[in-house]
Amino acid sequence: MFKKPQIVHGECLDGKNDLITSITTLPQIQNRLIEVEKLMSAQADGYDPALKAAFDVLLATGGKRIRPTIILLIGAMLDAENTATTILAASIELLHTATLVHDDLIDGAFLRRGVPTLNSQWSPAATVLTGDFMFSCAAHLVAQTNSNEIVRIFSKTLITIVDGEINQLFSSKCNLTRKDYYQRIYAKTASLFETSATTAAILGGLKAGQKESLRQFGYNLGMAFQIVDDVLDYVGSEESIGKPVGGDLRQGLITAPILFYLENHPDDPDFVGYPEGKCPKDEAKIARIIAKIAKSESIRLSLDEANRFSDAAKENIASFPASPEKDALLDIADFIVNRKL
Repeated sequence: MFKKPQIVHGECLDGKNDLITSITTLPQIQNRLIEVEKLMSAQADGYDPALKAAFDVLLATGGKRIRPTIILLIGAMLDAENTATTILAASIELLHTATLVHDDLIDGAFLRRGVPTLNSQWSPAATVLTGDFMFSCAAHLVAQTNSNEIVRIFSKTLITIVDGEINQLFSSKCNLTRKDYYQRIYAKTASLFETSATTAAILGGLKAGQKESLRQFGYNLGMAFQIVDDVLDYVGSEESIGKPVGGDLRQGLITAPILFYLENHPDDPDFVGYPEGKCPKDEAKIARIIAKIAKSESIRLSLDEANRFSDAAKENIASFPASPEKDALLDIADFIVNRKL
């Protein structure tokens, strides 16, 4: 059984969940996030005690809650009904958490955000079933928004995420174009950001044009978020990112830093075989590649790319009326690309 971390208002005491305090300073949003946390936790009430314990630990170590924050901010900006946006925020975050449970099992990851993963302590069967339970809870909640359009988008997003994971499993390792990379990070991350913004816009009753602007805001925000995550995999520390550095490379995943490095150093002998999808196996070579990329211009180029997406996201909501919620959304766009490297 997991040891449950100490929680204050739904945040881990390790300080990693600092987005709400450092970016989203609106008290009404902070209070609403506590409601979201309680609603998520309540979904496991009355079920198997072991399942409930795992559920609570997974939620307690759930990161920055950036997706529900976006939903609540957009909902408040558009004067959407509070109960509906709280339900939506909880359902989207449960969907996100469920995907992480399955991802960790698929990847064989033993740490996430510095905490042992579920699959490191439970059997594969129990881990899969816990993820399935979370998916079911998320679907049960999203149906309570009483919006067929939101349910349809929610379902399509889950299809996109799973299709992306299957594609990653069966596609050639260590051989990827930039187009392929963007498609993969859309499925992995940006699709759920896009869904968060779009469904919140639906609750706000926006017309097609404004709804499309918020959809693009979510898409661009998600793309920027994942590119920065991929940079952190090379230049972050295990303590700061909560998992071993260089994990993507060891899994044979090509991300923005490698793509930019290969464009500028096509003759680097350490990358011989990459065009044929031959991944490095020697740990000394892997460590050498990680060090090269971390010191190269590919980090700056990757961050420039993330900033382009972040700037596009800010432009997407430029036409919306001024409000504290809009300012907070703009702050989130800046926060995403300015996380500590």
